[in-house]
Amino acid sequence: MEMGPGHTEGSARPLGVPEQRAGSGTSWLPDATPMHAIHLAWGSWTLMTHGAVFLQFDDQGGPRGGSQLGVVNWGMLAASRGALGGRLHLRLMLSAEPFTIGARGYPLLLQTGEEYGGAPLVDRQHPHDLFMELAALYERRIADNLAASIYLAPVGEPALGPPAFPHRPSASSDPLAPLSHHWQDATHITFGVITAGLFTRSVKIEGSVFNGREPDENRTDFDYAGRRLDSYTGRVTVNPTPSWSLSAWYAFLNTPEQLPPAESEHRLGAAALVTRSFAPRGTWSAAVIYAANVQVGTGRSASSLVIEGSAELNRNTVFGRAEYVQKSALDLAIPPPPTPFRDVRFDLARRPPRPELHLGFPDASGVPPALYGISELTLGYLREVRGLGPLRAGVGVRGSLALLPRGLEAAYGSRTPVGASVYLRLRPAVTASRGMDQMSGDDHP
Repeated sequence: MEMGPGHTEGSARPLGVPEQRAGSGTSWLPDATPMHAIHLAWGSWTLMTHGAVFLQFDDQGGPRGGSQLGVVNWGMLAASRGALGGRLHLRLMLSAEPFTIGARGYPLLLQTGEEYGGAPLVDRQHPHDLFMELAALYERRIADNLAASIYLAPVGEPALGPPAFPHRPSASSDPLAPLSHHWQDATHITFGVITAGLFTRSVKIEGSVFNGREPDENRTDFDYAGRRLDSYTGRVTVNPTPSWSLSAWYAFLNTPEQLPPAESEHRLGAAALVTRSFAPRGTWSAAVIYAANVQVGTGRSASSLVIEGSAELNRNTVFGRAEYVQKSALDLAIPPPPTPFRDVRFDLARRPPRPELHLGFPDASGVPPALYGISELTLGYLREVRGLGPLRAGVGVRGSLALLPRGLEAAYGSRTPVGASVYLRLRPAVTASRGMDQMSGDDHP
C-alpha cells in the first residue's frame, strides 16, 4: 500500500494498514485522508503530534444566543514501536478548553447535552475535558490476513459512533460541534474503556465495555467516583477502497446523563466517509451519518442525520454541513406543548397536532414527550495565510441558519435563527516529518 508523505513502511500497522486510517479511539478513516501531523524518530520509537487551535469570536443571535471570544483546541502526542511481535501505541490527548472557553463552553444555538451548575447545558457546547485520551493500543498479526487488537483507556473512546467530529476530514475546518453530537459521537471522551477487535486489511469487528456516564462539569479531573464499566457496544467497519470507510454500530448506555431522570438508552447508527483527490493539489471529503437514541423501557426514539463536506484546493477550503435532529422540550429546557391527549379530551373536533410535533410512547406519567424536528445549514470558508515552520495558519468564517418548527419560535424569537463566527486556525501541515529514515520497521511474526 502506498504511504503518504513522510511515511515509510515502518510506520504502518500490522497487515500494512496505514497510519492515515487511524481515527479517534479505534475508529477508521479512509486511507486517502490527509494526515496533518509532525513525526519524529526517537530510538526505536516513532513519535507523532497533531492537533488544532481555533481562536474564534462566536456570535449566536436571538434571545437565547450570546457571543464569546475563546479558543477551541486539542492536541495529541502518540508514541509507537514494535513489541512482542506486534505494535504498541501509547496516546495522550489534552485540551485547554476548560481554561480557554470556560466550564460553560461556547454559545451554540439549539445545542444540548451534559450539565453545568446542576442544570442542563442548553444553547451552549460544553468544553472538552483537560484529559481527552490516555490510552494504550496493542495490535498483532495472528494470520496471513488477520490481526487482533486490544485498547485499554483510563480515558478514551469506545467502539461507538463515527470518528469524532474534530478528527473527520469533512469537519476539520469547522470549529463548532454538530447539533447531533450527543446522538452520534459524544462518547469520544469516556472515563474507562476496554475494546477488543479483529481486523483484516479491509474489515474490522470490535466490541467495548465502558463507563456509560458522561463527564461531569469539573473538566480537569478523572471521573471515576461511583462509576463502573456498565455499558457495552459493538461496531463493524469496512474500508472497501482507499477512498471509503463504512461503519455501523449498536450500544447500550447505562444512565449516560448526569442529571435526572436517570434513563438508560440504546444508541445505534451508521456512517459513510469518503475522501478523494482532485486537481493537482486538491482534496474533498464528505460524510453521511445517521444515529438514533432509543430510551430503554419506553422505546421512545430520537433520530439524527448529518451530511457534511469539505473541499481543499491549494490554500482555500470551503466546507458545509446540513443536519436534522429530533430534540425534546426537556432537552431544550422549554415547557412542553399541549399534548394531543388533552386536545382530544377537551375538543374532539380540534385539528390534529401540528406536523412538526412528533410524539413517542407515553412515559410513566402517561404524557407523551414532544420531539421537535430541528434542521440547520452551515457554510464556511477558510484561507491559509502563512506557514509557521511545520504549522499552517488560516483565517476562516462560518455562518449557520437553523430551520425551526412553530413550537420553538417563541423561545428563539424566530423560526430561522442565525449564528456566525470568525476564527484563526493553527494546525500542522500535511505530515511534516523529521528523522523518519531512522524509524524501525513494524515487527511482524
